[in-house]
Amino acid sequence: MELSLILSIIAIFVLLLFSAFFSGSETALTAASKVRLKAREKEGNKRAAMINKIRDQKDRMIGALLLGNNLVNILGSALATSVLIKLFGESGVIYATFIMTLLILIFAEVLPKTYAFHNAERMSMRIAPIIRVVIIIFAPVTEAVTWIVRKVLRLFGVDISKVEAGSHLELLRGVIDMHKALDSKGKELEQRAMLRSILDLAEVDVEDIMIHRSNVTMIDMDKPTEQIIEDVMSSPYTRLPLWKDDHDNIVGVLHVRELLRELMDVGGDAAQVNLMRVVMTPWFIPETTNLYDQLQAFRERKEHFAVVIDEYGSFMGIVTLEDILEEIVGDIDDEHDEAVSGVRRLSNGSYIIDGAVPVRDLNRAFEWGLPHDDYATIAGLVLFESQMVPDVGQSFRFHGFQIDVVRKQRNQITLVRLTPPKK
Repeated sequence: MELSLILSIIAIFVLLLFSAFFSGSETALTAASKVRLKAREKEGNKRAAMINKIRDQKDRMIGALLLGNNLVNILGSALATSVLIKLFGESGVIYATFIMTLLILIFAEVLPKTYAFHNAERMSMRIAPIIRVVIIIFAPVTEAVTWIVRKVLRLFGVDISKVEAGSHLELLRGVIDMHKALDSKGKELEQRAMLRSILDLAEVDVEDIMIHRSNVTMIDMDKPTEQIIEDVMSSPYTRLPLWKDDHDNIVGVLHVRELLRELMDVGGDAAQVNLMRVVMTPWFIPETTNLYDQLQAFRERKEHFAVVIDEYGSFMGIVTLEDILEEIVGDIDDEHDEAVSGVRRLSNGSYIIDGAVPVRDLNRAFEWGLPHDDYATIAGLVLFESQMVPDVGQSFRFHGFQIDVVRKQRNQITLVRLTPPKK
């Protein structure tokens, strides 16, 4: 065999190695964890800092790697064609196409990329200095190619400089939705729901989670002090709003601890208790306040209780710090909470649900996708979608869910039967 053929064959295998290097480098640099590399850079790792700088100029990095990869692949294919034509004549073109396709696919693409994907961080650390030199060498060519690509795309009405990447929040939501965390019994944990709820705090208003005025335990200021004390002590709550003359006229908030302290100061004589010394000034907030802002306000004011009003100043309900925390971690029950069964699953797969149960809670508990932008409760969903006040026994199908009205009190839907779509 001629020396030139031997050298050509050796050159082909060397070019395949270069091709494998460029393919693996692209995968390693794009698959390496950005979070871990940032952490290593803060710890003083120079290689990690170098990788982060390279990835900050992703267009130049990808351009240089693709340019290098295509150069060696095309040169290797040309050499292989030349060698096989010398050995087999014109049919060598077919042999070269088949053989080089297999060699490039297996040894220069799939194999190095698979390895790089599973060892992305370690491999990127090793190749970073070499890739930096490659980018510098190919910079003039890649810049020219990028300029040509932008101009051609602009001819078709595409301006890539104005294309915006998805927001960080949407990216986080995507990562959270992909997260699968299993406990020892194989059941999915509530971590995804908690993480999603944190991201949604700024998009949910207090009116969506507040305790509606119809369910708020309130104290009539005009009652005798002895009766007020008895009502407070029989209530499971530590903070109670006080009203005077009209339920919309909230004049204060009574804390059980302060009331007990006042009662002790007067020797236990309820008639001597001066409520005005223990009543706190109510904190009024608009119903359109989002949960993130309200959480920050609770922290700044060091308060746990706020009175929600509408745009006309009418009393709408109350919201507490615990209500917001429950939006993140789920229900928080203590020894004084009353067990209220808002949802009951039937043997046929349907659910009996109280009308006041929030749609958000149902979505979070069962991973349903019921909309809740225009209403808060399951009863509100029925009223909004049906555009009527339905009678008991009426059935509807909304968003794939079968909803039957089971019980109604006046015009208020108090109980529904919901059948989710079959999976």
